[in-house]
Amino acid sequence: MDNKYKYHRLSKSLQKQITNDLENGWVNPYKFNDNNYVRRDNQRDIPNLWRPTFIRDCDKILHLPLYNRYSDKTQVFSFYNNDDLSRRGLHVQLVSRIARNIGRVLGLNLDLIEAIALGHDIGHTPFGHAGERFLNELYNANTGRFFNHNVHSARVLDKMFVRNMTLQTLDGILCHNGEFEQQEYRPNTQKTFNDYDTEIEACYTEGKSAIERLVPCTLEGCVVRISDMIAYIGKDRQDAINARIISKDYPFSESTIGVGNAEMINNMVVDIIEHSYGKDYILLSEQAYQDLSKAKKENYEVIYKNDIINAEYEKIIKPMFCDLYGKLLDDLKSENTESWIFKHHIDFMNTQRGYYSGSQYTDEEPNQIVVDYIASMTDDYFVQLYELLFPDSTHRIKYHSYFE
Repeated sequence: MDNKYKYHRLSKSLQKQITNDLENGWVNPYKFNDNNYVRRDNQRDIPNLWRPTFIRDCDKILHLPLYNRYSDKTQVFSFYNNDDLSRRGLHVQLVSRIARNIGRVLGLNLDLIEAIALGHDIGHTPFGHAGERFLNELYNANTGRFFNHNVHSARVLDKMFVRNMTLQTLDGILCHNGEFEQQEYRPNTQKTFNDYDTEIEACYTEGKSAIERLVPCTLEGCVVRISDMIAYIGKDRQDAINARIISKDYPFSESTIGVGNAEMINNMVVDIIEHSYGKDYILLSEQAYQDLSKAKKENYEVIYKNDIINAEYEKIIKPMFCDLYGKLLDDLKSENTESWIFKHHIDFMNTQRGYYSGSQYTDEEPNQIVVDYIASMTDDYFVQLYELLFPDSTHRIKYHSYFE
């Protein structure tokens, strides 16, 4: 093996303990039990042998129309015609894979982990976190409320499409936000739907301060939360190299968790298992936590706050968001039923809500409907709708070719 890469292993003592536990049929007492699930309507979606509780949640997410749109929502690099760069469809699969790998060794509920992971970004905007920021600015300016993608992901499943998801899946999605790393993740196992609804409203009215207080109600939710960060830290570096934002030899700081995607994933997974096995919380070593925090900080400095990338977002995408938001809001308030917000969104949503909800989608506040529509768009959908509505605009995206 090339000595450049340092892949850690679990300690021999822990490997021996885990092997003995498996041979003796050990069951983690902190694993979430399927029988303890809660739905808003517990008379529907009764689990059975072939469709257990959280497999039902996975199915609800996978068959949701917005799940298809993951494949054309960019992760970080929006102005590239390059299929080797990550889209959200790949990201949620990577989070699921990493989280299930940790959860399998820790003896947790893998179906619940998968449901949270697959759904955690389903409310994300086009154009990554820049799109999220621009949509939040517009929504806040018009309503005083805040938009955050994790809150909107929960809204998509619970309020927009009204899919009667479990509290455990919705809460894991709400609390997944990987922007706030911690060394220790202790679940709030006493959370109810009333608590969850209160947290949701606080996120809308208080914004970031409320997001920072969120704590998952299951260990499974804690695992997905840290796995979200593990999935993107190294992968974004890999993508930045493919996009020629940085060179393959860029001198990221050496650390115990590594500097490349593969070693960072392996070493973080090993560290989490080593320090969390048998505990009722998820724990990182002090060194791994410090290294992860430093790696994220370096990513922000070199990649996420890159002047070239952000200049394109600010100069082109931000005014496009402003134009589109204003036009769609005007069409909605004037009841212009020929507008695409009616033909492509509202009519579609009324049909989708029929099974679980008798309420009409147009009963929602107008700004919320506009936010729902824009957040649902893929990058290409957003661009094509903008060009259709504003054919004379000077705001046009120039994509970087494969062959540049």
